[in-house]
Amino acid sequence: MPDMRPISEGDLTARARIRDVAMALFAEQGVKATTIRGIAEAAGVSPGLVQHHFGTKEELRQACDAYVLSYVREQVGVGVTGGNLERPEFIETVHRTAPPLMKYLGRALVDGSPGAAAMFDELVSVTEDNLARGDHSEADHRARATLLTAMKLGITVLHEHVSRALGTDLYAPQGALRVGKAQLDLIRPEFLGRELFERARTGLEKFEGQQ
Repeated sequence: MPDMRPISEGDLTARARIRDVAMALFAEQGVKATTIRGIAEAAGVSPGLVQHHFGTKEELRQACDAYVLSYVREQVGVGVTGGNLERPEFIETVHRTAPPLMKYLGRALVDGSPGAAAMFDELVSVTEDNLARGDHSEADHRARATLLTAMKLGITVLHEHVSRALGTDLYAPQGALRVGKAQLDLIRPEFLGRELFERARTGLEKFEGQQ
């Protein structure tokens, strides 16, 4: 039977802190090497509180997966569907909030989890919809979307190597700008749709002007 007691603000804060610490440790060490005790110690709470909020380590990983999936959905909705790609404040928010989640996602894609698979599949579907919008050719949008998603997420999986080769942290503003601009340089505007392409290019230029 679920616990129907009201959740205090302190409980919510502790739950979020535990989740964030778990994501960082899962990303750095992998799920197998990370323990409930290690998460509790890093979060400054007791192992019992971790179990109170999340139950088992596997349930905690599932909660992390769900949180990252929710974040990805929200940013795609706000940025692409909501037409905010050209707004520098949107780009700043993503650059500030995304790094720990993307590092977790990169490790989850390598280690394998139902949540990581769901995120990959959802990103493929969103990309396919964008590619197919207004394009009535017989192009294999599913295959193109799958490969584009794999290439973009490959940067996330290989972020340490990408950062080393660039000589700057991929997740720092300048590194993220260089990668974002390079990606647009490598993709034909017609491939993404010129309107979406130009919005993305404009947003990056505006954001760069504020740095």
